[in-house]
This record gives sequence, C-alpha cells and structure tokens, in this order.
Amino acid sequence: MIPRYTRPDMGRVWSPEHRLGIALKVELLACEAMVRLGEVPAEDFATLQKAFESFQFSAADVARIDEIEKTVKHDVIAFLTFLEEKGGPAVRHLHKGMTSNDVNDTAFAVQLEDATAILLAGVDRVMAAVRKRAFEHKRTPMMGRSHGIHAEPVTFGLKLAGWYDAWSRRRAALARAGKTVAVGKISGAVGTFANVDPRVEAFVMEQLGLEGGEGAATQIVNRDRHAEFFTALALAGATLEQHATEIRHLQRTEVREAEEPFTAGQKGSSAMPHKRNPILSENLTGIARLLRGYALAALEDVALWHERDISHSSVERVIGPDATIALDFALHRFAGMIENLRVYPERMQENLDLTGGLYEAQRVLLALVGKGVGRQEGYVFVQRNAMKVWEEKVDFRTALKRDADVKKVLTDAEIDACFALDYHLKHVDTIFRRVFGEG
Repeated sequence: MIPRYTRPDMGRVWSPEHRLGIALKVELLACEAMVRLGEVPAEDFATLQKAFESFQFSAADVARIDEIEKTVKHDVIAFLTFLEEKGGPAVRHLHKGMTSNDVNDTAFAVQLEDATAILLAGVDRVMAAVRKRAFEHKRTPMMGRSHGIHAEPVTFGLKLAGWYDAWSRRRAALARAGKTVAVGKISGAVGTFANVDPRVEAFVMEQLGLEGGEGAATQIVNRDRHAEFFTALALAGATLEQHATEIRHLQRTEVREAEEPFTAGQKGSSAMPHKRNPILSENLTGIARLLRGYALAALEDVALWHERDISHSSVERVIGPDATIALDFALHRFAGMIENLRVYPERMQENLDLTGGLYEAQRVLLALVGKGVGRQEGYVFVQRNAMKVWEEKVDFRTALKRDADVKKVLTDAEIDACFALDYHLKHVDTIFRRVFGEG
C-alpha cells in the first residue's frame, strides 16, 4: 500500500523486518519443541539462542536475503541460508521436517492476528464517535427519505443509532474472522506430520498465542479461512461506504443538513474558490471498492491444486498488507470525520417544513381509515390533495380542509392533530435502548 494510506502501527505489521522476525521465532520455537522431545541436542539449541538473542532484522539483512533469493529463487531457502550465515552450523537443526508454509502460513497468521487487533481498535473508535453524536442528536428532527424523496420524519440520532447497530455487527464479524484466520501449521510437506511430531506444532501455536494448528492441513492452511477474513474486511468497507454515501448526500448544496469538517486553510477546488467538497466521504467510497476487490481475490485463492500450488501466494503478498492497511486508514478517517462532523439542525427543520407537512399523508390516511373510510378510497382522498402541493403550490393542510370528502369524515381539529411532529419521535427512547442498552 502507498504511504499516503499507511498508518504507522499497521505499516509495521507488514514490514519485511517484522515478518522475518516472526519467521525466525517460528523456527526457534519449533527447534525448542524438538529439544524437549529429544530430537535436537540442547547444547546446539543453546548456541542458536545465543546467536539470535535480541536479534532484530535490519534493512541491510532484508537486502541480503533478497540478494540470496535472486540466485536460489526461493524465499524460505534464502531466509534459511541467511540464518546459516549468521548462526553457523547449529542452524542445521532449524526447519527440521518442516516445509516452507509451516513458516510462511504461521507467520502470516501472526500478522493477521496483529492486524485484527489494530482494526478492532479502529472500529471501537468509530463506534465511540457514532455513539456520542447519536446521543447528541437523539431528538434532532430531520426528514427521513426513501428513494431520495421526502418520506416521514426521523431524528439524526436515530440515523446514527442505525449506523452504530451496523458497526456492532461488523465488529463481531471481524473479531470472529480474526480468530478463524489465526491458525498456523507445523505438519510438514503435505500435512501428514511424517517428519515432524504433532507436539511440535502444538507447542509453537501455544507460544505464539494462535488459535491452534489447522485441523487437517494439506501443505498449507486451508484458504477458506483467509477468504472469510478478507470478506469481513470488505463488509466493513461496505458499511463505511453506506455511511459515507449518506454524508455525501446530506452535504449536497440543496440539502446541506450535515457537512464534513472544513479546516482553516483548506481548499475545495483548484478552479472554484467557493467549493467545500465531501472529499473524505468520497475517499472512503473508493477504498471500499478496493476492499471488495481484495475479497474477490481471496475467494479465488480457495481452490488450489491437490495439496497446494502457489497461485495464492502472489495474491496474498499484495492483499494481506493492502487490505488491512486500507481498512485501518479508512476506519480512522471515518471516525475523525464523525467526531468533527458539522450538523445543521436549523437546515434540517427548513427541509422538514419544505412541503408544508406533506410528510403527514400517512397519518391523515390512518385517521380516515379509523373513521370507517376504506383504505383505497382514503388513499385517493389523501393523494389528490398531496398532488396539489406539487402542482398548485397549495398548503397540504389547507387543501385537506377544503376537500369535501375529507371534511365529511374529519374535523379541522382532527386534521390539525395529524400534524404534530412529536408523534413520529415517541419511540426514540425504545430504539436507543435496543441499540445502546440505554435511552
């Protein structure tokens, strides 16, 4: 991922120095387990411990391994060759009975587990921001829209409560997927444990804090796990896009009920000085597209030949860092946007008043039905007066009071009673208790 979208904590997870450090830890832990089983001399392992005590891979070390790989054309052999250069003869005990993906898949699992923890922290920031603004605007009335058209009133807080509810689901799904993918393997060439004791794998997984080893691995950890993980990331991106798209609509000049923060010195257009564009939300929409693409690539990786092929490898070298870095960036961008979102209650009220109470059409219909009018007949009464608002610029309430059929059933006072805004907000507390556990 390009530096523009890489936050430092997530960037470190995917640095080559960090990945190689995990791989070395995997090799040393496997060797330690073999010492405990009497398969490796303790004195040789002590030599390895001393050689790599506090060892940290540097950029120069990464360059050296890359140089070796140019000759051997194999990343793990290049890695082991480098370790031999550093550790001497005792390194021969590393990788005993193991295959490349015993190291690579297990290290990848650690990286994905670390990435999940960072992503969950980002989701927590999003949820805290959304919750705070939801309670702030719990009773800030605004027009609810369906198909982009005025429907009936809601509150901005209710809109945000729905967002919070969605993020609760996304957090649970991400945490679940993070556990699913936090699985390694130390079971040898085709997963049979023919040359490495199953107790070695159990020891390594326990020491690394992973969920365990793959129950029945092939030469690799099965990639349905990774597909689930990257799909969870894509779903989080889709939720970001859903909410970002809403903000983009609310910021439109004709609506202008909410607006992204616009900081001192910020410019909206190179040509038009008056512009304040929803660039943060549009950026999030673009990132969501990337995340969906990464999920599709992960799904393509599930079907490999027999016990394995390497068609998944090049994919994962890209989507592992890129997807987690992109979502990490997007979560914090969105959280910051919500924390500083400009909300305009006065404009919300202006838009509520725009049609002179036309949004109360259903209440009038229900009032007519309650007085014995057939539903379809009452619908005709209300609709024809609603159309006058658009076509004749007549106030809806006034039109209803002039309609002979309506006047036969409803008094002026009963019509007026249909135009109380609070009617639509009477269950706000109930919805908040359902979402937040408190009203």
